[in-house]
Amino acid sequence: MKKQINLHNRVVNYSIRRSKRAKRMRLAVYCDGNFIVTVPQTFPTNSIDRYVIAKSQWVISKLNFFEGLNKKQKLTFGDNGYEKYKEKALEMIIKRLTALNKTHYQFKFNKLTIRNQKTRWGSCSKKRNLNFNYKILFLHPKIRDYIMIHELCHLKEFNHSKKYWSLVEKALPNFKNVQEELKVHGILLG
Repeated sequence: MKKQINLHNRVVNYSIRRSKRAKRMRLAVYCDGNFIVTVPQTFPTNSIDRYVIAKSQWVISKLNFFEGLNKKQKLTFGDNGYEKYKEKALEMIIKRLTALNKTHYQFKFNKLTIRNQKTRWGSCSKKRNLNFNYKILFLHPKIRDYIMIHELCHLKEFNHSKKYWSLVEKALPNFKNVQEELKVHGILLG
């Protein structure tokens, strides 16, 4: 469902997405300017606007941030970027993931897949399959390592608990700094 709201004298468009899996309301502003509010299935619609208004400073700051970034030059890969770079990405990821895993964890995983995703750098399935976005190839090596370590640690802890972050920290003690860099630099990849 598409909606509009006035936040600080600015008309903001947003979409409401109802989810069976959602336990609470979640706001997300994406680099393309999309603003999505995800709510549990039975969440009352009249409470959504109140919540968005309460979080209006955050929403406006994110929209402004992404508008500023979008004015900068974005690195784009064309229509055939995925086909052109997926093998190179796979080769790089196999080499580096193997080294990181051998040095820090020795976790077992099943399949490794390279994908062309819009909003994810990587994922780990309950079947112990690891997936990575081909654009990881164009990130700084320490950011690549963070993404690979992040997914490797999900093989042991399929959550974001304290135990999980301790595993990440074992291989990358300054992971919080790298997370921040990924937020800024990662979105410049179109």
